[in-house]
Amino acid sequence: MSRLEVRDLAAGYRRHRVVSGVSTTVDGGGWLGIIGPNGAGKSTLLKAIAGLLPHTGEVRVGGRALTSLPRRERARTLAYAPQIPQLPMGLTVTDYVLLGRTPHLGPLGREGRRDLAVVEELLARLDLTDLAGRALHTLSGGERQRTVLARALAQRAGVLLLDEPTTGLDIGHAQTLLDLVDELRAELGTTVVTTLHDLTLAAQYSERVLLLDDGAVAAEGTPGEVLTPASLAERYAARVTVLHTPDGSPVIAPTR
Repeated sequence: MSRLEVRDLAAGYRRHRVVSGVSTTVDGGGWLGIIGPNGAGKSTLLKAIAGLLPHTGEVRVGGRALTSLPRRERARTLAYAPQIPQLPMGLTVTDYVLLGRTPHLGPLGREGRRDLAVVEELLARLDLTDLAGRALHTLSGGERQRTVLARALAQRAGVLLLDEPTTGLDIGHAQTLLDLVDELRAELGTTVVTTLHDLTLAAQYSERVLLLDDGAVAAEGTPGEVLTPASLAERYAARVTVLHTPDGSPVIAPTR
């Protein structure tokens, strides 16, 4: 299992710093949900952890600095799915998802039966089998989102970073996707970090929640500790009540 450590991370764009002083630890096989109001810096933080933005501070996976790893090993260590992906033209869904297997290919660079089996399983579990031969540019927004997530999951990396993975998905596909991530976490010991706007989904799937506001950590803890009406009123300027399902899972409900 891959333990993720973030120490005093700061990042931004050009001269504008968006996040600063962020520190957190996610135990191997854990799930951290990053939440916060619009503009809080959630996507910037995830990109910085993934090494896609210049940053200060340190990111370590399994005790090793991520920047010290060779590119191929880094891709086997950490997978990232952006909120707004740039998809290459001319590829089918299957071709694109197979790109996730690239870090695991042998010297000849050809996919084997195991790689094809991984992709076939993911297409089935994400309801993409019927779209396997479709060109990427013909997909709907939700279909594209599931395809991007399938590619990230195909990497079988120790750490999985997902930026708003349920964007554009109906509730059924959103639940299917998050269930699959949770199943892979249990099966493979994958460490998961997601940004989510839907606070109920964040509360029900994440073991711990980090509340980001104005680029800094405002609170971190279990969903029950962080997602309180008082904290959400303060950080989101929202009127909510916290309900619970029969199994005790929290539901964040807006009130008029």
